[in-house]
Amino acid sequence: MVGLGLAGADRVEVTIVIDNFLDVLMAGEVGVARYQARDFGVAEQLVAEHGFSALISVERDGDRRTLLYDAGLTPHALARNLDVLQVSVGELRAIVISHGHADHHGGLEGLLRRRGRSRLPLVIHPDAWRERRVTFPSGGRLRLPPPSRRDLEAEGLEVVEERAHSLLLDGSVLVSGQVERVTEFETGFPIHEARERDGWRPDTMIWDDQALVVNVRDRGLVIISGCSHAGVINALRHAQRLTGEDRIAGLLGGLHLTGGLFEARIQPTVEALCAARVGRVLPAHCSGWKAVHTIARAMPEAFVQPAVGTTVTFQAAPGSS
Repeated sequence: MVGLGLAGADRVEVTIVIDNFLDVLMAGEVGVARYQARDFGVAEQLVAEHGFSALISVERDGDRRTLLYDAGLTPHALARNLDVLQVSVGELRAIVISHGHADHHGGLEGLLRRRGRSRLPLVIHPDAWRERRVTFPSGGRLRLPPPSRRDLEAEGLEVVEERAHSLLLDGSVLVSGQVERVTEFETGFPIHEARERDGWRPDTMIWDDQALVVNVRDRGLVIISGCSHAGVINALRHAQRLTGEDRIAGLLGGLHLTGGLFEARIQPTVEALCAARVGRVLPAHCSGWKAVHTIARAMPEAFVQPAVGTTVTFQAAPGSS
């Protein structure tokens, strides 16, 4: 980071722990490792669910440090997948929650059961505690319960509320904080509401949405987003402004382009991703079938199908320093 001190990483690994999609027969490729099941007779297998969680491991000067970004929807799914993937949760250095929707924090209980009490920092935007819902045009409603600060602190987590950007892992990882909204087409979630003292009110912008950013030396930024409620192009440009780095080595996570309300944003989003020359794109979780296939057709060299258990590696250029 030019002005904020984001250190360049030698190597970054992003492992998808929770996603909507699972396929244990997918082939890997250079820089993309797929989970390989060994025995379908074993009771504990990877599971997929409507949610997102990723492990981010950063190597710099021979030191490797790992954090968890989001925790999926249910405790049993996160705990099971961490076990199957043989993740040593005792080595985690921090947890970051992308925003307050339950499909990104609901699995924390499963993690805490495995780890036990510890003063592990959990970084979260202060708006993430708000009670929310989606009210559909049909009249149906979907409740989106927030995390409980009291419960998290009772489990020993050190809750760190931060509205602005912040640095973790000795300056190796940037939490974007509240993302500036600058595009014309990323206009929020029009049927999203939050409870206020006098009742339910529109909460279109979902200001707590925040991404993770790592700078791979001489390659560019790796950006991980839980749902991209801020708009994925807004998130990319926000990261570029904060870091002074224009190159995007990789983008991974939910793009929230599924459903009739959001599909009109697919084409301008894909055009902007192409213009940004993103090295690898893994549209996960809430990206949607139409968006995934549009990206795959428009960016065949960059597109990677995400799946639970997939690890993507970004390596610094040989000889860089």
